[in-house]
Amino acid sequence: MAANIARLHARVAGSGVAYRAHLKTAKSPEVAHRQMTSPEGPAMVSTLREAEEFAAAGVRDITYGVGIAPDKLPRVLALRRRGVDLAVLADSVAQAQAIAAAGDPATHPGAVTSPMVGTVYLSAEPGAEPFVTLGASVTEGQTVLIVEAMKTMNHIPAPRSGTVKRILVEDGSAVEYGAPLLIIE
Repeated sequence: MAANIARLHARVAGSGVAYRAHLKTAKSPEVAHRQMTSPEGPAMVSTLREAEEFAAAGVRDITYGVGIAPDKLPRVLALRRRGVDLAVLADSVAQAQAIAAAGDPATHPGAVTSPMVGTVYLSAEPGAEPFVTLGASVTEGQTVLIVEAMKTMNHIPAPRSGTVKRILVEDGSAVEYGAPLLIIE
């Protein structure tokens, strides 16, 4: 085995191509660490269970080499939250849309984030109509919600005009500084 791995590394070394060990056959962290160019990867897997097990063994640079089923995205996000750089493939527009929708809303270019720690309110007072609803059109500067901090009601304006695509908080919930509140596209 060691000779085969050495021969493979030598062959790839002069080609200008990066080597990404495919770990589906061995399914062993010990063999994986021998195959990879560093203890953290890069590596290719064929199942999310393999990704989870190799991540537990310290592999951090992993590609899931099968088009991702949307119902598996929560497991992908869980691994990414643990510091695993897990890349996925999309074989269809539907898969790509599911990946985009499941992504971290804080990194979405249309994210409206909380400028402070506090309590978020979707309307001016209990029982009142909400400032915005899903699918509503908003204009730049329009109040989209309130964050109460230290008994002060801070109106949060829309940073751009667009359509409210996602509301990420519940009325009366606590929010942290930088937490995504809603998405405007």
